[in-house]
Amino acid sequence: MNANFNKNIEFLKEKISVLPDTPGVYQYFNEEGKIIYIGKAKNLKKRVYSYFSKVPEDGKTRVLVRKIADIKHIVVETEEDALLLENNLIKKYQPRYNVLLKDDKSFPWIVIKNEPFPRVFQTRNLIKDGSQYFGPYTSTGVVRTLLDLFRQLYPLRTCNYNLSKENINKGSYKVCLEYHIGNCKGPCVNEFDEEKYLENISHIKDILKGNISSVIKYLKDLMYKYATDLKFEKAEELKKRINMLDGYQSKSTIVSPKINNIDVFSIIEDETNAYVNFMKVVNGGIIQSHTMEYKKKLTETKEEILSLAISEIKDRLKILAREIIVPIMPDVSFSESKYLIPMIGDKKKLLDLSERNVKYYRLEKLKQHANRKKISREDRILNTLREDLRLSSLPAHIECFDNSNIQGTNPVAACVVFKNAKPSKKDYRHFNIKTVVGPDDFASMEEVVFRRYKRLIEENEPLPQLIIIDGGKGQLGASLKALEKLGLRGNIAIIGVAKKLEEIFFPGDPYPLYLDKNSESLKLIQHLRNEAHRFGITFHRNKRSGSFIKSELDQIKGIGGKTKEILFTHFKTISKIKSASKEDLEAVIGKAKAQLIIFHFGNRI
Repeated sequence: MNANFNKNIEFLKEKISVLPDTPGVYQYFNEEGKIIYIGKAKNLKKRVYSYFSKVPEDGKTRVLVRKIADIKHIVVETEEDALLLENNLIKKYQPRYNVLLKDDKSFPWIVIKNEPFPRVFQTRNLIKDGSQYFGPYTSTGVVRTLLDLFRQLYPLRTCNYNLSKENINKGSYKVCLEYHIGNCKGPCVNEFDEEKYLENISHIKDILKGNISSVIKYLKDLMYKYATDLKFEKAEELKKRINMLDGYQSKSTIVSPKINNIDVFSIIEDETNAYVNFMKVVNGGIIQSHTMEYKKKLTETKEEILSLAISEIKDRLKILAREIIVPIMPDVSFSESKYLIPMIGDKKKLLDLSERNVKYYRLEKLKQHANRKKISREDRILNTLREDLRLSSLPAHIECFDNSNIQGTNPVAACVVFKNAKPSKKDYRHFNIKTVVGPDDFASMEEVVFRRYKRLIEENEPLPQLIIIDGGKGQLGASLKALEKLGLRGNIAIIGVAKKLEEIFFPGDPYPLYLDKNSESLKLIQHLRNEAHRFGITFHRNKRSGSFIKSELDQIKGIGGKTKEILFTHFKTISKIKSASKEDLEAVIGKAKAQLIIFHFGNRI
């Protein structure tokens, strides 16, 4: 081993010496105990040893090895198990030096629950409870269309009651709003025959198994009927659903009736990313197509990334086809499947189609990236904020308010202004609370918001597109009152931000919005909130310092502002100044001024 390349080498040697010669997963930790890399191996000892046997040629790998402070491992039965475990651990911990899947969202399924009067709904979690799952679907739009269709065709229940015969006969339940508006026929009160309900469920299963043509025919007939009856809005709604189902059906076009149950993978890469396309072919038709993007960190091979992608699809779909078409051999095989690299015929055409899909995906990503680069950082952030907060206009001018009130003393408020996503400090303002007695955050917020925008209106100054209130529903409600008095409610977007969970509240909406903690929108909102807090606290401290100095010392002739500041800096409080000894006072402000202090407070000279 190269002993000069890692300062922990002696400790790591001991770790490596006891590693088994079996398949497994290894984890590298840094000095802080954080996982920085996860890998799989057919032979744990040989694979881990290879990192330290010589200085790595690749610079990124050299940095990785230099940071390794500890090694842990997990033994598994097969190399396939190691790959699946590696994939799950990488997604869970997202180590800095591992190739990362950029979009690891699960696919949606439609589930028919195993229960009396089964419910039918969308889910992303597969539970082994005897329920039937159909999918997965790459398009949530198709899932919604199918569920909407089912609800229109059949009176399905949506409640989660346990509709056993015993509970129904006991009269345990009452009908809900869905019953009154005609969406449900009331099985909970024994008004709908279970046999008829199960017949409807049987029809739904047939549709989910692929009988799309009959569904489209039914919708077209219904659409024409609505149009004949002059119900054009309903006809237009059905036309949209038909178009979506047509689009879904087009993805199931027969490519070859000879091909049944095959998975197809293709891969391309550049310096920083790899792209893997997956297609599933069942009964000769393509029913699934999905492209995954991986961010490369080290010198990962195409074979390694392709194996990870196949593992990811297996994790999402819970099963792989018996035959997997690939352009190159992955570095790990799966026991229930075999790989095939076709050279001619229908299977080669499928591989070519998958490769065209993945190339098109990469080209679109590059175009999107180029378009984003043309937009300035500030415009990008503001556009993102507008979309996240559902604003009607770009929030180029934002103002944020914060109250500072420590133990009920010296209540003040601050307003900071950001223009084009940057602080405009010349426009910052702070306020002394004038009309509110005692510590009342809500009333204080109402006062300062009213005063701020009354002044802007009187001076004919531009108003902001967005107001941010540091606080929850109470502070937001108080601010709305102020805007209402000025006739501005509805003219300016306003939100409240609660610190604890970074909850964003909108007027009239009881449920908060939670932005991704890494989003640029949340970071801008936090910047505004923190800047308002800093500005307000600074003003509050200055005010409190001034009120301390305006004390009994003002009554002593010969004691000026500089001396008062020195005294409070050293003794902190007026009581400590009163009880200070002559020697202590003289040491701080001199003999003459010390005598004035002692004489005033009646202490012995």
